[in-house]
Amino acid sequence: MGDIIRLDHVTRTFQIKRQTIKAVDDVSLTIREGEIVCLVGESGCGKTTTGKMIVGALPTSSGTICYAGQEIAKLAQADFKKYRLGVQMIHQDPYASLNPAHTVYDIIAAPLAHHGFVKGETAARRRVRELLELVDLTPPDDFLDKFPHQLSGGQRQRVSVARVLTVNPSFIVADEAVSMVDVSIRISLLKTLTKLKEQMGLAVLFITHDLALAKYFAWEGRIGVMYLGRIVELAPARQLVEDPQHPYTQVLLSAIPEADPDATRRKKRIELRSMDVPSLLRLPTGCSFHPRCPRFEGEQCEQVVPQLVEFNDGSAVACHPVLRKRVADKAR
Repeated sequence: MGDIIRLDHVTRTFQIKRQTIKAVDDVSLTIREGEIVCLVGESGCGKTTTGKMIVGALPTSSGTICYAGQEIAKLAQADFKKYRLGVQMIHQDPYASLNPAHTVYDIIAAPLAHHGFVKGETAARRRVRELLELVDLTPPDDFLDKFPHQLSGGQRQRVSVARVLTVNPSFIVADEAVSMVDVSIRISLLKTLTKLKEQMGLAVLFITHDLALAKYFAWEGRIGVMYLGRIVELAPARQLVEDPQHPYTQVLLSAIPEADPDATRRKKRIELRSMDVPSLLRLPTGCSFHPRCPRFEGEQCEQVVPQLVEFNDGSAVACHPVLRKRVADKAR
């Protein structure tokens, strides 16, 4: 399978009064057709900004984003329309992203009619019913004439997914798509997204702050871990969970509770050097994680920004101590 999305050294800056902050800093990432990639990190790490740049909602400050091998900033009008239809976003808050004055039928039928996917109301109603069944809102006739406020949070999010599917996308950015629904509904929604991925061959970038959720959803895909605007580790999900390399990833995994309460109590937590997350207005020099890092090793960590280095096992890590250890192990 080919690459559907490729980010090359993408940076996004914002101006805050007289200061320039880097919300996303030198991010490179490739996502293949039909692949699931989860982007995980604390609030403010730049994962949502990355998603918005991919769907074209924000321009890059530097670097390039390519869709199906073509740089999106240089696309001709016809190709740009294909990109805008092919790359869609599911937002975090389904109530805010749905027009409260429109029925479910109106919300889903509008893009179908606007982009010429159906002609006439009979065809539109048939297609809307098909889409509602696809996202497990059944029987569909029970939902067609309802307004968003008459639906539960999980049902509203399924309507959002159905609306995204109207234009037959090949890539979806799901930005915290299950964070605002009840815990009991989250797995059901993730199963629906997995089913759609398999049936339609969709590639998905799933953005979340919950590494346990990423572990569940991307078990057959990859997980990228972001910290203060940079990707610090990227690896196949199983590999990252079973053998995390970056200290930040290790800290996140150590904080996930186990299904067995006794196992959770026995689990060893990794202590950080500091609990304070640095401000984007005053980023530390060198590795931005070094003030909190349990594996801090002095001058190099303080002064040199570690680059994301790829390895033959499919992983990539940005950490001086890890890279030194890898080099030493290879030399033996």
